[in-house]
Amino acid sequence: YASQPTYLPEDAADEKEEEAATSGMADRFKITAEVTVSKIFPAGFGWQSSSIFAEEYLGYSADSMAFALTTGLGDAIGVMAGHCVYYAAKKSITGDESINMERESQTGLLLASAAFCSGTAWQPLVDVLQGANLPFMQVFAGTWIGCGTAFYLGLRGARTILSGPCKYIHEPTYENSKTDKSLSVAIGGATGFFVGTDTAYLPAQNFLFDVVGIHDATPQLMGCAIAGTSTGLGFVAAQTTLNAIYPAGKLWNDGK
Repeated sequence: YASQPTYLPEDAADEKEEEAATSGMADRFKITAEVTVSKIFPAGFGWQSSSIFAEEYLGYSADSMAFALTTGLGDAIGVMAGHCVYYAAKKSITGDESINMERESQTGLLLASAAFCSGTAWQPLVDVLQGANLPFMQVFAGTWIGCGTAFYLGLRGARTILSGPCKYIHEPTYENSKTDKSLSVAIGGATGFFVGTDTAYLPAQNFLFDVVGIHDATPQLMGCAIAGTSTGLGFVAAQTTLNAIYPAGKLWNDGK
């Protein structure tokens, strides 16, 4: 007669672990998509929009500190507005009462503060790297690292300042320093891909030239949309890698 299959307790545990891993990975990509739509695209759109405003209406030159601060502010406004509008709309459409808009407003403020730092750093950093006549990939990598670091420092500083008056913002701890670092790496990817919008610098080396290049003849509104697309692509590319390699429970989007 045919022997009956034997099920051990370990089998059930393994199945539960596999289900949990699958669910956790799906949650990671869901949050990645939400963040891309609600914050990363608006950040790029806001930076590009404010750069146009700074040059054409305020008369700032692209190599001035006033220009850098204006674009940093535009980046931050994009993040804050995108985050709050997204969650307000999600709550209205789905009726999800667990969405606390006071908490989301404070989260948006925290992330916008960090985005101001990375957005302000972007143009001066790119100017320095391009001024050194570095190959495109070195400018790309240097911007990724530099702006990712600026975002991380801004995030830690914002936690220090805002955790007192804002009850939903946690103060800096060793535990959230690790998740802040992983998020900053992904943000760095967004800023690196944004370098690809510059079609004037070494176009033959720019692997993003035909994907997110902004040309002189590109209409301004379209240019802003392309800028948002570039940051979104960079963030998704970086975060997908992090989603794949980080252990469960260790990444910023693991919901801890």
